[in-house]
Parts: sequence; structure tokens; C-alpha cells
Amino acid sequence: MYVKIDNMAICRNFRITKPYCRMIAAFAAITAILIIVDSIPPALASQTIIKNPRFWEVQSIDTMKYSRDLSREKLKDPSFDAVIDRQVKAIAETGATHVAISTPYDEEFLPILKRWVSAARNNNLKIWFRGNWSGWEKWFDYKSISREEHIKKTKEFIIANKDFFEDGDIFSACPECENGGPGDPRRTGDAEGFKSFLISEYAATKKAFVEIGRSVSSNYHPMNGDMARLIMDKETTTALGGIVAIDHYVKYPEKLIQDIKDLHQQSGGKVVLAEFGAPIPDIHGKMSDADQAKWLESLLEKSIELPELIGLNYWVNVGGTTELWTEKNEAKPAVKVIERYFKPEILSGTIRNELDKPIAGATVMFHSKKAQTDEAGFFQIPKISGQNGSINISADEYIDQTIKTEKWNNGNIVILIKNMPTFWFRILRFFHNLFS
Repeated sequence: MYVKIDNMAICRNFRITKPYCRMIAAFAAITAILIIVDSIPPALASQTIIKNPRFWEVQSIDTMKYSRDLSREKLKDPSFDAVIDRQVKAIAETGATHVAISTPYDEEFLPILKRWVSAARNNNLKIWFRGNWSGWEKWFDYKSISREEHIKKTKEFIIANKDFFEDGDIFSACPECENGGPGDPRRTGDAEGFKSFLISEYAATKKAFVEIGRSVSSNYHPMNGDMARLIMDKETTTALGGIVAIDHYVKYPEKLIQDIKDLHQQSGGKVVLAEFGAPIPDIHGKMSDADQAKWLESLLEKSIELPELIGLNYWVNVGGTTELWTEKNEAKPAVKVIERYFKPEILSGTIRNELDKPIAGATVMFHSKKAQTDEAGFFQIPKISGQNGSINISADEYIDQTIKTEKWNNGNIVILIKNMPTFWFRILRFFHNLFS
């Protein structure tokens, strides 16, 4: 049983002519559909939770003093595993994404390299492989090798040891390559030959990783800052995958920041601080542990404002004047500084419109850091504890909003106002407000 509604009878009762009656009925039907659509709750939209948003794509700490320098000495020493595990665990606890391992790629050292790799995986770390062929710089009394041999051996190494690698790793075939082989191009004058070698090796390693089915970045070619200024023009940087990786030590943080900016401008690429640290006595002079922490804080505070800087690798974890931990595994004050920047606080919230619908693709800016909202209008962005400022929110067709962090609570919902709302949007907004 159903009841039939005579729309025309209703119109006659209210003395509405037939054409207008049909227009009103159509308008009512469309409005009803729009109201039903509007009533679908925002929770039905999928929400992509960004895991551990951070300041840099690559946050690494180097182990060279142990992973390379002691490679032969500890090759057959099973007790060294405890040292490896302790060091890698300490690095992981800082919030690092990668551990830099400098074990040579020669067959002699594969067993100890495997032990370092295993420790990294057990601590959920990606690896920045920063070894080399011992013959390139004549480490451990190995005979010198040519550029052609280097490329051939490197490709074979990747293919033969695919289990060493995981997606997200970094592989540097020849860190500070200017220090070996035919010699430093700044002295030999062979800048073009050096460029050609790096480009050829990058092509070979890239192809090898495709062959073994691993998504590993092999376009990080660490070099001295002066070397980068000599060869990393825009054409070369493009050929090397758009990354300029520098092992760079200068006295003042301000100078290091300026050098990063200059190299970005010169090369057109993103910059990775592939080695840095303090104190190097000949550069920084004598520093107390407190001075080291203060220097590092000053550098990292400035670094997070550089969108062109996408990664960094502190040198070194243990051993040497720049160490973060003592030989007895005692953390220096600088470790707390590293943790503060590697494990930042998170600003999060949701951006919606006046109909309580999520706005996907809205841009959220805090200082130099940018985030995009997902399909649920959700965003996350890193910040340093105690760091205040303005959160700037913008989206196409909406009026920008600025909110002070002092007034922000994670989980906040921000409503953006339409810049030029359409007729139908105004109708929806009217009914939304009426029934909310």
C-alpha cells in the first residue's frame, strides 16, 4: 500500500501555475539529493597516516672508524658482533633513518659487511653503503685499480650480493672518489674525465639495481665541497640524478649553511650533507663536549630552514674527535641534540570546508616545511620542541588562514571559507547550517 501525492493538486491549492509548480518540484528534488549527498559523513573518506614525518629524507650517522678501519682486524673476531650491535642500536635510538657503513666491497671483507648489514636490519635501519674498493685508495695494501675496473667490479658486486640491499638504501660506489684512482682532478686538471667516470658509474649501478629488483639510490656521490664547486654544474648534476652530496667541514655553521645554498644555486640540484661533524681540531680548534653540542644545535637549527637540503650524515659515531659516543658507549650531550632534530614533535590536524567536507591537497606551511593534506584533509608536519610561529594554510578556491602555534592543539579541525562560492554551494551551506 502506498500514498500517491498529487503535486499538481498541491500547486492548485496554493494557486501556483503549472510551469512554476514544475520548477519548484525540480528544485526541491535537486535540493533533496544534494542534502543527502552532503549528509555522508567525512569519516567515510580514507585517511593516510604519514609515518614519522621528519625534517630530512635521510638522517644518518656514520660508523667509519669501526666499520672500515677495523674491518681486517675484527674480521674473524665473533666478539665484535656485540660492539656492532651496541653501536647500531644506539644510532637507531636517535631517530636515524640510515646507518652509514664504510666496510670495503672486496670479497675479503664480505663476511664482516654482512654482520653490519644484519645489525642494521635488526634495528629497522636502512643502510647508506659508503665503502669502496680497497684498491682505489690502496687501503689494506691492495693494488691500485683503474676507473674501468672500478665500474666493472661495482656492478658485479651489486648483482652478486643482492641480499645485502633493501628498498630505501643508499649506495655510494666511490665516496670522495677524488682521493684515489688517477688522482685529484684539482691537481691533474682532468675534471672532464672525472665527470665522465662518475656518470658512467652511476649509469652502471642504476642498471644493476634495476636488474636485482631493488629500489636503491645510487646517485649519492660524496665529494669534498671544493670538488663539488669544480664539477657539479647543472648539466653534470642532472646526469648524476639531481643530487649534490658533499663531505664538508668548516669552522662556522653559518658558513656551512651558505655553502649549501651556493651549491644548490650553482647545480640546480638538491644537496645532501654526506659528511659533517665537529670538532676537527685543525678547523674548529679545541671544543668541550658542551661546545660540540652548541655548534651542532646552531647548525641543525639553521638547516631545517633549507628546503634544498634533503639529507645529512653525521661523522662519526665512535672514534675520533667528532664522536657522539665514547669508547665506553657513553653518550655525549650532542646525542640529545641529534635526537631532538631526528625525532621532532609533530603538528597535525584536519582541513575541511564549510560543509564539513575534507579538503584534499591543501598546503600547510610551518617555517620552511610544507605538507599536503590527504583525502581525509589530514596533515602532519615536523617541528622542534618549543619552536613557535605561524601555520599557514591554503587551498585552491579557498581563503588562506594563518594560525599561531600557541593556539594550536593537535587534532584541531580548521574550516576554510570558499573564496567565491557558487550558487549551489550557498544552498548546500544554508541547509548544512540549518540541520547541523
